[in-house]
Amino acid sequence: MNVAPPHVLIVEDDTDVREMLEMFLVHSGYTISSAANGAEALERMREQQPSLVLLDMMMPVMSGWEFRERQIADAELAKVPVVCITAVADPKAVSDKLGLQCMSKPVDLEALIAVVHKACHRAP
Repeated sequence: MNVAPPHVLIVEDDTDVREMLEMFLVHSGYTISSAANGAEALERMREQQPSLVLLDMMMPVMSGWEFRERQIADAELAKVPVVCITAVADPKAVSDKLGLQCMSKPVDLEALIAVVHKACHRAP
């Protein structure tokens, strides 16, 4: 029986960063969807629930902060794990405030793939 690869939603307003992450994760065996802001991300999640969301925090239209508030308020979407990837000066403060793992930009791709693998292959 074939098992579909884990699906990762990349939420990033910088097209170059988003495309680089997409290429890297596809090459690593994941299926990908993407969104340029939090509002698009919520739409994508309702279309196809991902195994993991990689979330930028500073975006136009709807920030990562607002996305996270709306995500956890939705019982169906709240259970999807989120890892934030941010350029803020203190990612630990973001991590502590949101209760999420947070990685600094520019992201270390080896560390990222380890985080993605762990999140996507966790026990239900």
